[in-house]
Amino acid sequence: MRKVNVTEFVSLDGVMESPEKWTSQYFSQEVGSFKQDELFASDAILLGRVTYEGFAAAWPSRTDETGFADRINSLPKFVATTTLSDLEWNNSRVINSVAEDVRKLKEEPGQDILVYRSKQLVNSLMPLGLIDEYQIMIFPVVLGSGKRLFSEGVDKTGLKHVKTTTFDSGVVVLTYQPAGDE
Repeated sequence: MRKVNVTEFVSLDGVMESPEKWTSQYFSQEVGSFKQDELFASDAILLGRVTYEGFAAAWPSRTDETGFADRINSLPKFVATTTLSDLEWNNSRVINSVAEDVRKLKEEPGQDILVYRSKQLVNSLMPLGLIDEYQIMIFPVVLGSGKRLFSEGVDKTGLKHVKTTTFDSGVVVLTYQPAGDE
């Protein structure tokens, strides 16, 4: 069975909104290699509408020497949306029933399914028990305001720490899995 892995850029004070505005000074070859390995361990991407629209505007025209852009552009992309029907980014498909469609995707053979950003989607998948791993990449910056990954009022959810990865730039990746019934 495939795993759904959430990967997030988060400030030290928990903000995940607009990481393109505050992460670049901490990006390094180490961080890039980590993100490359993460992407290549997956063979599908699951996105919410807002993230899809941002990625679809940015990624199709990008190229790089490492193959990251080619990989992200060629992978199947599943978009949780009730407002979009015509998706222009290569290999993109709408999913209408998050619970049902994500369960079906997990049952298919293949590599992991990667969820980038997509706050609302993450908050929808979490109580359904459909997330297998959280990779929270914490950047050493305090932003003071902005959207946080986990919505206020979300049910208490126990997580089990499985790994910490630290980079020279000060970025720390905390990897968690659901703790189960605790």
